[in-house]
Amino acid sequence: MLPRPLLEQALARALGRSRAVVLAGPRQVGKTTLARQWLSPDSSNYFDLETLDGAARLAQPQDTLKALQGLVVIDEVQRVPELFAVLRTLIDRSNAPGQYLLLGSASPSLLRQTSESLLGRVEVIEVTGFNLDEVGVAAQQGLWLRGGYPRSFLALDETDSFDWRNDAVNRYVEQDLRQLGIDIAPPAMLRFWKMLAHYHAQIWNSAPFAQSMGVSQPTVRKYLDILTYTYMVRQLQPWHENVAKRQVKAPKIYFRDSGLLHALMGVKSVADLVTHPHSGASWEGFALEQVLRMAKPDEAFFWATHQGAELDLFMLRGRQRIGVEFKRADAPKVTPSMRIAMGDLRLDVLYVVYPGLHRYRLADGIEAVPLWAVLPASTGAWSV
Repeated sequence: MLPRPLLEQALARALGRSRAVVLAGPRQVGKTTLARQWLSPDSSNYFDLETLDGAARLAQPQDTLKALQGLVVIDEVQRVPELFAVLRTLIDRSNAPGQYLLLGSASPSLLRQTSESLLGRVEVIEVTGFNLDEVGVAAQQGLWLRGGYPRSFLALDETDSFDWRNDAVNRYVEQDLRQLGIDIAPPAMLRFWKMLAHYHAQIWNSAPFAQSMGVSQPTVRKYLDILTYTYMVRQLQPWHENVAKRQVKAPKIYFRDSGLLHALMGVKSVADLVTHPHSGASWEGFALEQVLRMAKPDEAFFWATHQGAELDLFMLRGRQRIGVEFKRADAPKVTPSMRIAMGDLRLDVLYVVYPGLHRYRLADGIEAVPLWAVLPASTGAWSV
C-alpha cells in the first residue's frame, strides 16, 4: 500500500475529538489496512465480522465491548445491525472506556443504522481509492486508466489490472450486493451497470434504461440508487436558482472510479483509452472526482439550462461561488457557455481544468488550471 497521509491525518483528528468514527466506502479500498495501523498486531480489540471467529467473539457484544480498554475496531459492522444499539448505549455512558472505529462497506443498511442509532455520536469519513495526491503527478495517466483501487493501480501490468477490475465487477454483482442485504439478480444489475457506463457524464434519463431492460422506471431508478449508496456512482445534483431560464432538474451521472468504468467499457490500455469515443467524458469524471476530493467544497452541483448553457461543476465554499469546467484539450478556450455561467451564477472565479502543464488567464475571472494544481502542495487553485 502507498502512504495516505491526508487520510491518516483526517482519521487522527476525528479520533481526537469523537467517541466513535465510521470509515465508510466500497470494499478493497484499504479501510482495514488504515484501521490496523491504530492497533498492535496482536491486539484483541480488533473484530472482523466477516469471519466466523470475529462474529463469535462478539456473540455477546454488551459484555465483550464494555470490558475493553482503548480503541476498538469493528470491521464490516453493517453485518450485525443489532450492534448499533449496543454501541449507542456504550458511547452515551460517560464512564464507558475506549473509543470505537467502525468499518463498513457502504450500503443502505449502514447509512440507515448510522443515521438512526448513532446520529450525533459519530463522525463519518469516506474512504475511496487512491487520489492523485497519493500517487503523484507522474502517475496521473495510470491512475486515470486503472482507477484508484489499490490492487488495480498497483498491479504489475495493464493486463493484471484489467483482470482484477473485471473480477471486482463480477464479485460486486454476484456476492457483495447479497452480503450487503441487497436482493437483485446479478445478470440484471450487470446489464444495467454496463449500459450506464455509456451514459457516464450525462444527465440521467430513466426511460431508455427501462425500455431496454423491460422493467419499470422506478426499478432502474432503484438500481441507480444502489450503485450510488455503494460508492460506485455519483449523482451530481443540478443547481436551481431564480434565473429567467428553464434549468435542467435531473442529476448528472458519473462513475466514481475510472478504472471500473474502463473495465465495463472494455478499455484495456492507454492506447485504447485516448482513442475511445468516450475518452473526453471519462477524463471529465476522473478529474471531477479528484477536484471534489481535494477541494472539499461545502456543496457541489452542476448547472445546465434548456437553452444550452451549462457548467460541469458549481461549488459553494463559504461565500465563494466557484465554477469548474473540464476540458480534455491541449489549450482550452473561453466559450459562450462559460461567460453565461459567470454572469447567471455570479461566480467569483471559473477554473477550466485540463490535462496540461501550465496555468494561465483566459479572461477576466476565468483561468486555465492543470489538474495537478488541485494538489494540496500547489499554489492554491481553489482560493479566490
